[in-house]
Amino acid sequence: MPAELIKPSNLTHAAELLRVGKLVAFPTDTYFALGAILQETAVERLFDAKGRMAGNPVPVLLSSSAQAAQVSGKELSSVADILVRRFWPGPLTLVLPANSSVPGSVTAGTGKIGVRVPDHELARELISLVGSPVTGTSANLSGGDPCKSADEVLSQLGGVIDAVVDAPCGIHTAPSTVVSFDDEEFRILREGAIAEADIRQATNRL
Repeated sequence: MPAELIKPSNLTHAAELLRVGKLVAFPTDTYFALGAILQETAVERLFDAKGRMAGNPVPVLLSSSAQAAQVSGKELSSVADILVRRFWPGPLTLVLPANSSVPGSVTAGTGKIGVRVPDHELARELISLVGSPVTGTSANLSGGDPCKSADEVLSQLGGVIDAVVDAPCGIHTAPSTVVSFDDEEFRILREGAIAEADIRQATNRL
């Protein structure tokens, strides 16, 4: 069955599909994300659809910073809180300790989870309707180009996922910047749409 194309006005339907373990691609502020609930069988389907090897962590999208408590086992450090207040919603992924509810397939056995709040109203509304965080890995075949439109998603994944929300992405053409934390210390794992200099300026770590 080819993937269903869902209009932005029908996000409730997209959320219903996600809640029962289906795979739904949707736009974010960077690229289209491939959404699945954080449940082992749904995440396994995601790996199969992308042709992605198990053992790679899966980034997760939140509707708001408050939703981080559903997946993280620790309160945000003061440095992480500074970055959240400065850059969320936006293309900043924070790598935090995961709680026991997060499947090992999402953390790749690291005990950590990468989370962010996208600067895209439709994406946040969809996740809010689901009522829980969803995966935010790029909606493309493993090794393929990230997608900026529903048509691009369909050309790569149309036969292996359940639905695509047909709406435009945001303006960013780079992936999110990824920052990991060890108490009050942090490490920039990937520089993306937010420059390392801006991260360091925000935290007074120039």
